[in-house]
Amino acid sequence: MRQQPLADRMRPTSLDEIVGQKHLVGKNGILRRMLEAGRITNMIFAGPPGTGKTTCAGVIAKQSDLPLYHLNATTASLSDIKEITASTQNMFGAGGVLLYLDEIQYFNRKQQQTLLEFMEDGRLVLIASTTENPYLYIYSAIISRSSVFTFKPVPPEEIVHALTRGMEVLNRETGSQVTAEDKALALIADRSGGDVRQALSILENAYFTADNGILTVVQAEELCPPLAGRFDRSGDVHYDLISCLQKSIRGSDVDAAMFYLAKILAGGDLLAACRRLQVIANEDIGLAYPLAAAVTRSCVESAKDLGLPEGAIPLAHAVALLATAPKSNAANAAYERAMQQVALGRGADLPEHLRGPSFRGYLYPHDYPRHYVRQQYLPDDLRDAHFFQFGESKTEQAAKSYYYMIRGQDPT
Repeated sequence: MRQQPLADRMRPTSLDEIVGQKHLVGKNGILRRMLEAGRITNMIFAGPPGTGKTTCAGVIAKQSDLPLYHLNATTASLSDIKEITASTQNMFGAGGVLLYLDEIQYFNRKQQQTLLEFMEDGRLVLIASTTENPYLYIYSAIISRSSVFTFKPVPPEEIVHALTRGMEVLNRETGSQVTAEDKALALIADRSGGDVRQALSILENAYFTADNGILTVVQAEELCPPLAGRFDRSGDVHYDLISCLQKSIRGSDVDAAMFYLAKILAGGDLLAACRRLQVIANEDIGLAYPLAAAVTRSCVESAKDLGLPEGAIPLAHAVALLATAPKSNAANAAYERAMQQVALGRGADLPEHLRGPSFRGYLYPHDYPRHYVRQQYLPDDLRDAHFFQFGESKTEQAAKSYYYMIRGQDPT
């Protein structure tokens, strides 16, 4: 008979045994304080796999003395929920149950609304977990009746503690005295991407390959994936990395930007990086260095032609250029202000002299000195509107001087 995975065999039974999540279950963690106060409420656990969500639910159930039921939304149905609640006492009674619903994002709106009914009448205390953003995937009425807790990837140094305990469990089960090199455990912890379950799975396989009773770093390397952790091109991690890349470039932190580029490309998402870098060149650098958009476009096209891994080279060029370039969002901000007026329905009556090819009353600027002539371009209800504001970069200030010079105005 196939044995349970090591992570299940050594699952913690108390908050003190959980590795990571100090902000939740540490000495002053909010979840620990709630449990010590006897507060058991509906909860949503959001975070990557292998970070202790299921374990915490089990500990809470143990402390609450409520019967614990565990369902996975990928396979569960409404009939499963109703069968569980049927085992409770009458509506509004004191015989509720605790339901741990894994991957709640796979329940549709109707299914989530049914959960809400049982939560409100006291038959069900819900602990739902998700690896996605709960505010995007979970019915807002459930969120409003729950406490949301974020689980973070477990740091490697804390995963090492779990691996050390895992070695003790395996030795006790097998009656052996296998030891592990410190570097081997550190390697497994680093490669697990903050996922304790994955780390323990690697350890269990590596344990049985140990030669002469010693688990070496070479044996650990053979079983560790070259890139662990999550990267889902359609999920939150994808969007989080893209967001981190843009914000790092916007913040002129070239080191952070290069790191996030590496993470994105390690996940194989060349096209997402190409698209976002072109957005950044125009949104965040803009008029402060207009050539940035053209250079970035050239780098992107080169990267697409080359493919990975060589395509990373021109993209690294683009990231370095954008992160170290002066910044301006003047053009994008002007567009957003104009769009606000469009959304309000302003400017519906276009200036007659600008319509069509007849040029009725239109003054051709190239026929005038400096290729400029004063005339109204905006619709009447927006004639005095100002959307664009020059930034402080050298390029924009030069454009500002010219802009006001041809109008015969003082730029100050």
